[in-house]
Amino acid sequence: MRRNVFFRRDGFPLIMLLFCLIQGAIAQNPYVGSFARMGFGARGMGMGNALVAVATGDINTYYNPALAPFTQKRTAAASFGVLSLDRRLNFLSYSQPIEPRGGFSIGIINAGVSNIDGRDDDGVHTENYSTFENQFYLAFANRVAENLSLGVTVKMYYSKLFEEVSSSTVGFDIGALFQFSPELTLGASVSDINSKYNWNTTPVYGSLNGKNSKDKFPMVRKFGAAYHWREASAIISAEYENTSASTNAVRAGIEYLVHENISVRGGFDRYDLGDDATGAKPSFGFSANHSFGDWTPALTYAFIFEPFSSHDIHVVTLSTTF
Repeated sequence: MRRNVFFRRDGFPLIMLLFCLIQGAIAQNPYVGSFARMGFGARGMGMGNALVAVATGDINTYYNPALAPFTQKRTAAASFGVLSLDRRLNFLSYSQPIEPRGGFSIGIINAGVSNIDGRDDDGVHTENYSTFENQFYLAFANRVAENLSLGVTVKMYYSKLFEEVSSSTVGFDIGALFQFSPELTLGASVSDINSKYNWNTTPVYGSLNGKNSKDKFPMVRKFGAAYHWREASAIISAEYENTSASTNAVRAGIEYLVHENISVRGGFDRYDLGDDATGAKPSFGFSANHSFGDWTPALTYAFIFEPFSSHDIHVVTLSTTF
């Protein structure tokens, strides 16, 4: 994809464009670090990302670090997203339980925009640019009581905006999960504590015009519930989200086990209680798995309706438990 991007030879407008692209175009969200709030993998995104309290099935501590002890086996997964506007969104993760009552998880989120058409003052193409952001995380949790789990995630972000303009930061998530009954679980998490980018544009503008700036990630607070309807082989989940950027949203999801090896799911994400202009994101998907001895590989797919975009999002996850 080509864009008519005009900029002075000092590169200033291009830097501003790249910043807007990676923060806004990746997730259609104006706040810094938006790529890391789009979800993680096909199961979570197919259920509307309402997994803060879901402690069954394929566990993902991206949604709540306190979920780690509920991982039944070692699980490795790789996901890739198909998005419009030359965007990319990819995931890697590994989780395992730790005897007697703990668990941990590590993972990577990679996002970016490529094929950005750079031009000079005369409108002549110079070169194609790209920009990216990465999140690396390590989560650990322990059951401090039979029905209560507490967890923490350490996250490192690294973003490259333009040539020598890059930034990194370390942030934290904390979470709790309470099993109210064998069917009902309650979950809560606080994400991106202390996360912020510090930018230095001196390599581009020089010591006279360059400056340092700071962009704080919005702190995200979530509370939700999940009900395992065993008679119907279904999981129903819902959650409420509030951020330090004064946004409030709800999301919900449902997963139904059609067959021992096949499940289907659906949900909606980001129904903003204050501003409908952000656009709710309905989704649906499925999973299929088959066991080979101690190994159970699975294919999971999600389709996410993306408002304000020319195409919707497809996410495919390949995973295995062993």
